[in-house]
Amino acid sequence: MARLSDTREYEFYFGATAETKARATELRRNMTDPEKYLWRHLRNRKMKGLKFRRQHPADIFILDFYCHERKLAIEIDGGIHNSESQKEWDDNRTFELNRFGIKVIRFTNEEVWDNMRAVLRRIEEELYPLPAFPKTGEKFGTAEL
Repeated sequence: MARLSDTREYEFYFGATAETKARATELRRNMTDPEKYLWRHLRNRKMKGLKFRRQHPADIFILDFYCHERKLAIEIDGGIHNSESQKEWDDNRTFELNRFGIKVIRFTNEEVWDNMRAVLRRIEEELYPLPAFPKTGEKFGTAEL
C-alpha cells in the first residue's frame, strides 16, 4: 500500500494511532453478517462510483463504512446500541465525528436485513442530497417564483 504524506494521512485518518489502525484491520477480518451484507452493495465503487472503506479508522474511532470523498460514515447498530449508555456514547461519538466534518448515518441490523433497498436509497440521498427549493415568492437565482 502506498504511503500517504503526513498531512494527507492526518486528513484521511484524522490522527488515528497505529493501535486504532491495527484494531480496524482486525475488525475487517471479523465483520458482522449485516456489515458483510451491506459491504456487498458498497464495495468496488458499486454505490454511484464512490469509494467506500470498511472499518476505517478516524481519530480514536473506527467507522463501519466511510466514503472520504463525501465525508460520510455509515454505522450498522446491533442490539447493544439500544441501551441508554450506548446511545449516549453513540451521540457523543457522532458529535466528535461531526467536528471533523464527517456526517454519520445509522441503521439497525434489522433495517439492513429486512429492507436493504431503503438502506441503499437513504445512503444515496445522503451522498447526493437534493437542493432545497425556495418557498413561493422567494428568489431562486435571478428569477422570482
